Amino acid sequence: MNPPPSPAPVVPVDPVTRIANTATTDFAPCERLDGRVAVIAGGTGAIGLATARRLAALGARCVLLHRSGAPEDAQALAHGLPGGAAQGHGALRADITDSASLAAAATRVAQDHEGRIHILVNSAGHTRAVPAADLDGLSDALIDEMMQANFRGVFATIRAFAPLLKASGDGLIVNISSIAAFTGTGSNLAYVAAKAGLDVVGDALARALAPQVRVLSVSPGVVDSGFVPGRGADFNARTGASLPLRRVGTVDDVAAAVQACATTLRYATGTRLVVDGGRHL
Repeated sequence: MNPPPSPAPVVPVDPVTRIANTATTDFAPCERLDGRVAVIAGGTGAIGLATARRLAALGARCVLLHRSGAPEDAQALAHGLPGGAAQGHGALRADITDSASLAAAATRVAQDHEGRIHILVNSAGHTRAVPAADLDGLSDALIDEMMQANFRGVFATIRAFAPLLKASGDGLIVNISSIAAFTGTGSNLAYVAAKAGLDVVGDALARALAPQVRVLSVSPGVVDSGFVPGRGADFNARTGASLPLRRVGTVDDVAAAVQACATTLRYATGTRLVVDGGRHL
C-alpha cells in the first residue's frame, strides 16, 4: 500500500500583503505627495492657503477654490506656492453655497487633472460672534446662513468632488471643523450645531466611501486668523494665557495637522484630530 501523500506546506501570508490584496492601498505612511492633486475649498483664506503651502512643499499640485476676489489675484497666490506654476498649481472660482458652481469646478478639475484628485480640504466657511445666552441675537436668518456656509456647503463640496476622489483609489477628505462641535462653546450656537453635524456626517461618509476615500476632521480651538470678526490681539492674549500650552493656535498649526492626515496618519479615518493647545480640557 502506498503511503498517503504529504500535506502541502503552509506558506505564511504577510499581513500587509493580505490587506493590499483586498484594498486599493496599504495605507502606509508616506513622506512625499508627488503626483497627487489637492483641492482646497477656501484656498485663498488663511487656513486654506497655509495648508496649500505645506502640501505643495511636499510635491502636491494644488487647486485653490475661492468665492471672492479677483481671479488674477487668486491665480497669483496659487503660482506663489512652492513649485510655482511649473508644478501645476491653479485657482478656480467656486461658491460652496452654489452646487452648480461646485459642479462646474469639479468638471474643470477633472479635465485638467486626468479625472481624479487625491485630497480635498474643506476650509471654507464663516461665522459671527453671538453669545449663547443671547437667544434673540441668533436670528432665523443667521441660523440658516451658518448652516448653509458651514454644513450644507461642505457637504455639497464633498458631493461634487467625491467621484474624482474615488477615481484615485486613495482619496482623502479633511474637514476643518472646530472643538465647538463637541464642547458646545463657540462663536454662536448655530455654528456649534453646524460643526457637530459636519463631524457626525464625516464619520458616516468615512464608512460609506471606504476604502477608496478616507474622511477626517481637524478641530482647532482659537486660531489667530481673524476668522471670528471682533476677536483681535487682546482676546487672543487673554485666551492664550489660560490654555495649557499658553498660546492660541496659528494657521500653520492647523495646516500641519492636515499634512499629517495626508502623510503620517494614513491608517486613520472617521475620527478627528484636535489641535487646540488644550482649550477643550
